[in-house]
Order: sequence, then C-alpha cells, then structure tokens
Amino acid sequence: MNAAAAAPDLTASLEDYLETIYEVIRDHKVARVRDIARARKVKAGSVTPAMKKLADLGLITYERREYIGLTPAGEEAARRVLSRHQILTSFLSEVLQISPEVAEADACAMEHHISDEAMDRMVRFFEFMRSCPDTGSDFLKRFHGCSRINAELRSCPSDCAHRGGTPKRRAAARSLADLQPGQSGVVRQINTTGAIRQRLLDMGVLPDAVVRIERVAPAGDPIWIRLRGYQISLRMSEAKAVLISDTH
Repeated sequence: MNAAAAAPDLTASLEDYLETIYEVIRDHKVARVRDIARARKVKAGSVTPAMKKLADLGLITYERREYIGLTPAGEEAARRVLSRHQILTSFLSEVLQISPEVAEADACAMEHHISDEAMDRMVRFFEFMRSCPDTGSDFLKRFHGCSRINAELRSCPSDCAHRGGTPKRRAAARSLADLQPGQSGVVRQINTTGAIRQRLLDMGVLPDAVVRIERVAPAGDPIWIRLRGYQISLRMSEAKAVLISDTH
C-alpha cells in the first residue's frame, strides 16, 4: 500500500502541499496561503485551488483569508509522507552518498510511491546499522571504502578481513516507556511487527529521531511525546516497542 492509499484522490502534488502545511505550522505555529506559497516557491494564486481540494477531502480546515489548519486525518497523512521523505533522504545521502541537493530532490519524487514494505525494510536496515555489535557500526565505512565497487578509489584503505577484538557488549535495551516526563531519548529500533510497527513508522518514529516524554495519563496510559516539533499520543504498548539510547 502506498502513501496515497488511504485517500485515492490525494495526488503527489497535494501530498507535497500537506507536507508543507505540516512543516509551516510546526515551525511558525500558523499557516497562511502566502506562507505556503513562499515555502513552495510558487504564486499564491496556485495555492488556493490546492487548499480547496484538501479541504474537500477533509484533510485541512480552510477559509479564504483565514489560517489553514490540519485535521487529524490531514496531520496523519502529512506525517506519513514526511516520514517517507526523511528515511529516503537518509538512505540516499548516508548509504549511497548522494549529494544533499540531489538526495532531497529524489526523496521528494520517491516519497509518494514507496510501499509500506519498502519503507519497513529500509528502516530495518538502519536499525541493523545502529544496533549490530559486530558489523553495524563499520558496515557503511567498509562499503564506502571498498575499491572493488567504488571505481573512484584506487585501493581499499585497510584490510577487509574482520580482525580480532571482542565485540562491544550491547547496552541494556531501554524503551520509551522507561522514560519520565521531561526526559528524552534517541530512537534506535522499533521492536515490534505488523500494524503497530507500521503505525509508529507512519508517525515518524524512525531511527535517530529524538523523542521527549511530555506527559503521562494518570492511569499510566496513554503517554504524550514530543517528536519533530509535534505532540503525539502513544499507547503504553507502543512506547514499550520503541527502543532508545540516551541523547547527547
């Protein structure tokens, strides 16, 4: 299922507008047509028809000359696109070493079509790199330094053979559920499968994201987290599935 599956009429262009609205509200608390036009480098007159379409789809609240807001469904759709953009940009720049400008442009083109399965596998790849005590930390270093697959390199900088030494012992895993309000952590792994994992990925709970606990319900469930400038509610069972490390 791709990013537009939940709303068949949601085109790639409209998804881009949703993503922009989300980021403008996140950064400036409010969004107006002129703010969106400035962010997208288009004329204000071309923004208005898109806003009307998004309002008709129930994804934004919009009246002429008024502030634009995201409905819960619109916020969910925007986070879904933004999550795909972030993981694609990381993969293209960090793994494939594509220049930031090209990685950004390619991610914009690809984010509308990547399947849930492909998104999940890319996230798992980053989880492997961050968590594997044997090869995860130097996996990319060896990949980028291999002259057999990188024609611009004359020779490998060091012997490829994995030499002695004792692998670092894996630190005791902690989850978001272990944090108290005001505490933060860096996402390392989403330790669950199926619909719960997909929901967390779609919300932007991705490797390397910094998450802060805002508050916990009196009964202990749900909890509210701050993620990329937004407050999001998680069930305790979801929080327990998010493994973290300390922020630096």
